[in-house]
Amino acid sequence: MSSVNQSVTNGTAGSQYQGLLERALFSTLTTVPCCAFLFINGTMMFTLRSKALFRDTSRYVLLFNLLFADTVQMSLGQLLYLVAACRTTLTYPVCGVVNMITKLTNEVSPLTLVVMSLERYVAVCFPLRHTAIITARNTAVAVVAVWAVSSLDVLTRVFLLLEFPFKELDSLQMKDFCSEVSMMLGPRSNQYDRAYNCFLFVSATVAIISSYIGVVVAARSASSTDASSRRARNTLLLHLVQLGLSLSSTVYLPILIAVSRTLARLVFVRIQNVLYVCIFIFPRCLSSLIYGIRDHAIRLALLHRLCCRQSRHPHAPKSDALHT
Repeated sequence: MSSVNQSVTNGTAGSQYQGLLERALFSTLTTVPCCAFLFINGTMMFTLRSKALFRDTSRYVLLFNLLFADTVQMSLGQLLYLVAACRTTLTYPVCGVVNMITKLTNEVSPLTLVVMSLERYVAVCFPLRHTAIITARNTAVAVVAVWAVSSLDVLTRVFLLLEFPFKELDSLQMKDFCSEVSMMLGPRSNQYDRAYNCFLFVSATVAIISSYIGVVVAARSASSTDASSRRARNTLLLHLVQLGLSLSSTVYLPILIAVSRTLARLVFVRIQNVLYVCIFIFPRCLSSLIYGIRDHAIRLALLHRLCCRQSRHPHAPKSDALHT
């Protein structure tokens, strides 16, 4: 058995020592904030589709795509967590489908952040051509390309997964709890995962940093756009932070393997729960917090939805854009 699957076995065995109260406590501490942010994300997505201002603006279309991917991943991640907390094992096909959907949305998030950064770069560096370059059609093409690249990665993982001799198993019922780690059944899957994550992280980081440098250069050459450039720089920095948090899941597995070799099983499970919240739940909540608070148009519409208030004098709020 590989070290990857061995770490999962340690976690599975360690969970047997957790009492019902402790498992209920951890499940509550993760489920309550997760449900709260799922509600906020759902409200924001509904808001972004309810007004023509949001539907026809590229940055809001991209934000909807980001929120959708984060919401799906957070939902499936919490579902798998609760299934494991209930000590329920799935079959390999069911676990594989759930994990592949989760992996798909996990890849969509950083790629969408890259597209959002490029949109801000064009808006600041080429303001006169922004409306000609960033059109509704081009935005739709970018969104489709993001999902296509992510789907290609998932298909590659499926082909690598099919190399495992499932026919030799007595049953397709899993012995361990369903997780991304437990579906890495061969060394090639683990090697591909590390290589792709490294490539994605480096490529996305280079794209965002290059956009940031371009905005800084444009700000120095045109003093009249200082305010707009400053807002764009702040947005790009936030994109970079989000990217780091979004791809922090790539260090989840190495940390688990290192911890599983040195600590007792019960302590390992507790640390695994903490890492799950910090690495998987928290980053998925940032998009709604950042854009729901910073953007004036979204903030007004979101507060209206959350407070269930009806405006007597409806009017379309002025957009401060995502770069306010």
